[in-house]
Amino acid sequence: MADSRFGMVEPGELPEDLRERIGRIAEKSGFVPNIFRALGHRPAELRAFLDYHDALMDRADGLSKAERELVVVATSGANHCVYCVVAHGAILRIRSKDAQLADRVATNPWQVELDERARAIIDLALALTRRPELFGEDDIAAARAAGLSDDEIWDVGAITALFAMSNRLAHLTALQPNPEFYTMARIQRQ
Repeated sequence: MADSRFGMVEPGELPEDLRERIGRIAEKSGFVPNIFRALGHRPAELRAFLDYHDALMDRADGLSKAERELVVVATSGANHCVYCVVAHGAILRIRSKDAQLADRVATNPWQVELDERARAIIDLALALTRRPELFGEDDIAAARAAGLSDDEIWDVGAITALFAMSNRLAHLTALQPNPEFYTMARIQRQ
C-alpha cells in the first residue's frame, strides 16, 4: 500500500522555508512524518497547516501539552483516522508518560476511565466532533463545572476543529502512518 493516494513530496523538493521547518521536525523525531510529505504538494496549505497547528499545540499556557494531545487522540479516534491516532498516540504516550493511555482513548474515548478534568476535556471534544449541530451551552457549562477556563475550552474546540480537518485530509489521501510511530514510547523504562 502506498503512503498516500496522491503521492508524496520529499523534503528536498519543498520551498526552502518549509524544507528548514520540516528538517527541524525530522531532526527531533528522527524521520519525516508522512503528513508533511503528503501536504507538500500544496506548500501554501502546508504552511498554513503548520502555522495553525503550532499556534494551538505549542502554547505555553492553558492546557498541558499532554492534554492537547489527548484532544487529538480522542477526536481522531472518534473520526476513525488511523494516521492521526497512530501519530498523535505516539506523542501522547511521550507527553503523558503513560504507555497505555493513547490506546485506551483512541479505541473508546467515551468510556475510558480518566480523572474529572481529562474526562471533561474529552467529553467537550467528543461533543463537538460527533454532534456539532447539537453543541451548545450545556457542553460549555459541563466543561466549566469541571474547572476548565474559557481559554481552555477554546483550546479544546480549536484543536478539535483543526483535527477534524486533518482527519479528513488523512482520509482523502489514504495517508499511512510512518512505521516509527507504532513503537514510540511503548515500553516504559524503569
